[in-house]
Amino acid sequence: MKILFLGDVMGRAGRAAVVEQLPRLREEWRLDFVVVNGENASGGMGLTGDHARVLLAAGADVVTLGDHAFDQKDMLRFIETEQRVIRPVNYAKEAPGKGARLFEDRRGRKVLVTQVLGQVFMKRAFDDPFSAMDTVLRAHPLGGQAQAIIVDVHCEATSEKMAMGHFCNGRASLVVGTHTHVPTADAMILSGGTGYLSDAGMCGDYDSVIGMEKAEPMRRFVTGMTREKFSPARGAVTLSGVYLETDDRSGHATRIVPVRVGGHLPPSAPV
Repeated sequence: MKILFLGDVMGRAGRAAVVEQLPRLREEWRLDFVVVNGENASGGMGLTGDHARVLLAAGADVVTLGDHAFDQKDMLRFIETEQRVIRPVNYAKEAPGKGARLFEDRRGRKVLVTQVLGQVFMKRAFDDPFSAMDTVLRAHPLGGQAQAIIVDVHCEATSEKMAMGHFCNGRASLVVGTHTHVPTADAMILSGGTGYLSDAGMCGDYDSVIGMEKAEPMRRFVTGMTREKFSPARGAVTLSGVYLETDDRSGHATRIVPVRVGGHLPPSAPV
């Protein structure tokens, strides 16, 4: 199976780049399944139902959220009607939507997509991510009920992401980090056959401060004072993510390649 995961989509420019680029990538790379993290796609904070529809129409099979899952209030209702949007599995138990679901690729193969929030350096305490993920993976054995399993681990600390990768080793096809918006250079296949990347980066303008126009974040760092709201940068967008190939029988990763398309960062892509 050929899988593409795209990191956090930032604002209007990020959405536009996904709309422009993803249909071409699906065709040229013969992708079977695409997951997009969309939790910053609406003004840099959260995701609206309308913008979720845009990402899905562009070719995403599933859109994941994160700690800003319900910053846009209409997502509270939208996620109940659109199963292709996934919130964190260890979010509040009363939260609408689901944190793990089985989907089918275009050839009918079963793909489990799940997302979990970390606890280290996050602004609020979420339920234990490791026990939550263990419950999901025990219910959906790789190579059995699911022919591929994709875990979006939405964390601040790379150590927590790495620990989750090893915790899921052999039980997931891909464990990929999101949230920090900076792509890492540690793409690997772990000993048990799980593809791993600490952070997929963002689909946004890298001439920025993690996707935001530079002036206000720099002002706050330099002076400690706030003048205005953060605003997503709207320059040239780099699509950042990871490409994975899996073995259909075992569900294990056979190839993993970081992806960067367009924008400011040097390009990389599966060839």
